[in-house]
Amino acid sequence: MVAQPIDHCRKLFMKHESHEGNLLEKTESQPKVDDVDIFTAARLLQYLMLFFIIYMCRREYHKSETRKEEIKPEQEELQKKLEELQNKLEKLQKEMGRRKAQFKSAWRNAPLYADWRKEEFEAVKLTLDAASAHPALRLSEKGRQVAWQERPQDLPSSTQRFDSLPCVLGQLNITSGRCYWEVEVGDTCSWDLGICRDNITRKGVVTMSPQNGFWAIRLYEGEYWALTSPETLLILREIPLSVGIFLDYEAGDVSFYNMTDGSHIFTFPQNTFYGILRPLFRLWSSDSGLLTIVKVEEN
Repeated sequence: MVAQPIDHCRKLFMKHESHEGNLLEKTESQPKVDDVDIFTAARLLQYLMLFFIIYMCRREYHKSETRKEEIKPEQEELQKKLEELQNKLEKLQKEMGRRKAQFKSAWRNAPLYADWRKEEFEAVKLTLDAASAHPALRLSEKGRQVAWQERPQDLPSSTQRFDSLPCVLGQLNITSGRCYWEVEVGDTCSWDLGICRDNITRKGVVTMSPQNGFWAIRLYEGEYWALTSPETLLILREIPLSVGIFLDYEAGDVSFYNMTDGSHIFTFPQNTFYGILRPLFRLWSSDSGLLTIVKVEEN
């Protein structure tokens, strides 16, 4: 009778332990409360960061749009000023073109700038013609310089050679076009420079004037003259160290420029040229000095 209650209690105790074990297993298989809280907080943090990024992007976008609206009037003002400057530049270019066209069509109306003429005239390569040189003149080996020599050379007589006027011509026959050359005069105290017809009289006494086929200027005893008929006294603002001779054959224009300062010296009244024209050089005496043709640089 005593054994039955003990067995019954033992069975009840073992059943109770089995029930607690099942409950423990079920409890361990479910997530804990702390784990659920951490997961939810991480997900919430991700959402907050995403929201913050979107917010900052939208904010910067609105800022840029606002800035665009603010600077739009400035851009429009700058664009307006740029257009005004472009219009002024176009007007200046048109005015320069108009003035240059006027200058090209009327040389005699703008005689003050040697550089402008040089743009429209051809610089010619020039040497001296020994066959035409007066016996008192000595030419350099390269034919670009002439000086006076005390003892005249004993040269054969020639129809091409000057025998009274101490002149020499350039080896250049001009029958058309626009050309120019420069002559260094330095401190040479007496000289004539210009052009003449090829068929001028080279023997005996000859008056140098346009009527006789000469278009030249002169320095003599400190005074400058244009060899017109009668001669014209010239007043120069600066003593030339180099003289430019510009010839426009078709226009009948012969002009002289002071190449030291670019100023205009003299232009002969308009002529009608025919036949061959040639450069002319003259020295007056043994103390005259020398004349040098400026070398044309190769392009």
